[in-house]
Amino acid sequence: MARGERGDPHLCVLEICATLYANICLKAGAGMARRTYERITTKRTMNRVQTPCMPFSWSINPYRGCAHGCSFCYARTTHAYLGMQADDTFQNHIFVKENAAEALESQLARAFRRGGQEALEKWGLVAVGTATDPYQPIEARMKLTRECLKVLAKYRIPLTITTRSPLILRDMDVLSEANVRGIHISVNTLDSVLWRRMEPESPSPRKRLEAVQTLVERGLNAGIFLAPILPGLTDGDGAVRAVLEAARGHHTRFAVASMLRLAPDVKEWYMRTLRTYYPELVPLYERLYRRTNPPAVYAEEVLVRVRRWMRRLGIPFYRESADADSVPEPRPVGGEMTRAVGNAEKAGNGSNVEPGTQAVQLSMPL
Repeated sequence: MARGERGDPHLCVLEICATLYANICLKAGAGMARRTYERITTKRTMNRVQTPCMPFSWSINPYRGCAHGCSFCYARTTHAYLGMQADDTFQNHIFVKENAAEALESQLARAFRRGGQEALEKWGLVAVGTATDPYQPIEARMKLTRECLKVLAKYRIPLTITTRSPLILRDMDVLSEANVRGIHISVNTLDSVLWRRMEPESPSPRKRLEAVQTLVERGLNAGIFLAPILPGLTDGDGAVRAVLEAARGHHTRFAVASMLRLAPDVKEWYMRTLRTYYPELVPLYERLYRRTNPPAVYAEEVLVRVRRWMRRLGIPFYRESADADSVPEPRPVGGEMTRAVGNAEKAGNGSNVEPGTQAVQLSMPL
């Protein structure tokens, strides 16, 4: 039986392990803050992003918060909508939009009745996973992302997915039927110590790279999101080259890189982690992150080196890969993009929890 088909032992084991992990997270054992999963409902699953600087037209986030607990996660600020803090509450109090697929079906069916498939084709690209990881552990049990993908596939809506989890392989059957334009697997280091310090509960980078290879072998346009690049930790030639060489070895279709961004709330949490494990780097970060973004001169120097290694290794830039598949070209991430996604998430939340006013910080390829 071909890999990824129903009954594939490899994927069955993956799903069983992920489900067990989700159960552990739900019970939250000793030494770990108790994790709460709060069920909410949403009026609209797809949130409209109207600003022209955005390379996608809609976003979908079946969850709020993420159990991976990455110290640098830009999406920590989304909990401020709900009057919460951007600390470990983000990873320990997760909102589950239990009717996400039903609300999405209602949105798309309504549009289809009004204008048919031709109208839907004008809607543009949908990005799945802009403010949370759609394949975090609880997805193994809830399957909200999977059900949303089924709806998107039914209506042939073009989509991209960004995740850190190989759990995406569980949905190979749905992905093969969907109008997937790109799958971005985030990998920013192969250093096992650094990975675990900065991403307490995310899947192994090696497993993510194996997921890239499996996706590519099944004909999907999958690649790596080399992000965020962390000054003093992952911005050196050795670290960049190691990730890109490993990605090439796993047949990545493309790569895209992005620098670390530290909005005030995220910066407070990230700096706490930095002081714990890498106190000698604190002065560097205090110089580089007086604002949300590092100085343009520094960022450009790092990204030029990344692109140079990509050329040497024969890895296409995401834009080149996207052009081949008629995917909109990604645009630079900036303040307007940050505000746009924040406004879309606030306007389209529609949950039974009242959102606040802070904007989401976005640093993604799509």
